[in-house]
Amino acid sequence: MATPTGTLVVVPFEGDFSLRDTLKSGQIFHWEEIAFGGVEGYAGCIGDGPPAFVTQGESGVVRTLAPDGERVARYFGLDHSAASVRAAFPDKDLILADAIAFCSGIRVARQPLWECLATFITSSLKQVSHIRAMSLTLRSRFGERHAFAGRDFHAYPTPEALASAGEAALRECGLGYRAKSLHLAASAIASGAFDLAAVEAEPSLARAREQLLTLHGVGDKIANCALLFGAGHWDAFPIDVWIERILRDLYRKRLKGAKLQAWAEKHFGPHAGYAQQYLFHFARKTL
Repeated sequence: MATPTGTLVVVPFEGDFSLRDTLKSGQIFHWEEIAFGGVEGYAGCIGDGPPAFVTQGESGVVRTLAPDGERVARYFGLDHSAASVRAAFPDKDLILADAIAFCSGIRVARQPLWECLATFITSSLKQVSHIRAMSLTLRSRFGERHAFAGRDFHAYPTPEALASAGEAALRECGLGYRAKSLHLAASAIASGAFDLAAVEAEPSLARAREQLLTLHGVGDKIANCALLFGAGHWDAFPIDVWIERILRDLYRKRLKGAKLQAWAEKHFGPHAGYAQQYLFHFARKTL
């Protein structure tokens, strides 16, 4: 892929978008705030390619370095209409309406599925700052290095790289017990024993989730996060402590486990994952 040049190009999109809110919404963990050519923005690797630089001014206009316009648009979900997503939500859900009003600019990112799955495998019982630290450490030790704006950026390590590294080396990155799960998942994918491409191509949320659940250390929440943020399954609805709290306290739902999952997917509809992001960010910032 061509190295980005110093020319900033506009990335067109419809509806609301907040670059900062999207990057801070608990789905992406490795982007850095930097200045490039005197312009403040964010930079991060998209997959195994070189870093992209993205900036958004007070006017809301998004710019990136040429020739990154299309990949930035796809990565941040700017190639679809936020209005069409919201049109599928239940029209009398005032709780969701309040959450959307609070953070209407959040988009669901399309990350590489392996990178997304691996990151959420390491996220179990960790705060966002800890997940970010582990991601950056894994990237710096085992990922491909790219130089940009006088700094080093690293792509997420491939399954082959982490399988070869071994569990002990992954523990040295601060993963603790998560190192075993990450190493086993990487090894299964690298060896061909687990077909991640088939999961990504599976149109059924239930079947795709069922396949991911066969990996060591992957439960419902991790599987749903990977499918939502990495496989384009906008019908996936990850449930963590924040979402469970908002469903219990605001929606008055006393369901648990699979029953709560089924209710949420049915209630919020084909774009339930978008509803989850609005509610998740709203809950973290206000409850």
